[in-house]
Amino acid sequence: MKTFNLLLAFFFVVSVSCAQKSPRLEAKGTVNGTQISIDYGAPSVKGRTVWGGLEKYGVVWRAGANENTTVSFDKDVKVNGKSLAAGKYGFFIIPNESGDWVAIFNKKNDGWGAYSYTEAEDALRVNVTPDFDSEVQEQLMYAVDNSGIVFAWDKARLHLTVE
Repeated sequence: MKTFNLLLAFFFVVSVSCAQKSPRLEAKGTVNGTQISIDYGAPSVKGRTVWGGLEKYGVVWRAGANENTTVSFDKDVKVNGKSLAAGKYGFFIIPNESGDWVAIFNKKNDGWGAYSYTEAEDALRVNVTPDFDSEVQEQLMYAVDNSGIVFAWDKARLHLTVE
C-alpha cells in the first residue's frame, strides 16, 4: 500500500508539473522583404503580478519561458534604427519600472533562461517605450506585423520597428 501511495503521489506531481509548462510557439512574418521568425516559450499570467513581481525590474529576462526566446532575420536589418546583421539571436528584455525598457539581441541563442547571458555577447541593444493596455494578454504573445515585432504579455506591449 505504501508503494501504491508513493506511485500515486509521483503521478500527481508529474501531471501537475506537465500541465503548468509553457507551450513553445513560433511567430513568423515578412517585413520589407526580410523574413523574421520568433521562437519562444509562452507563459501565462495566471493571476500573478508579472512586472516587478515574477519578472523583476532592472534585471535581464529571457523574454519568454524555458529555453531562450530566439529571433531570426534572413537579411541584415535595422531594429529601431540600429543595424543588426542577418542571423539567429537570443532575445532578452530588461523591463524597467519607469521609462524605456531595453530589448537585447544576443549572439548566444541556445541558452536556458538568462542564466548563461553575458552582455559581452550582445549584438544589439535598443531602447523601447512600453505601452500599457487596460486589457490583460494572458499568454505571452509575439507577432510580426507589417512594420516589425510585436510583444504582448500582461498589460505590457512593445513594438520594435524593423527595416
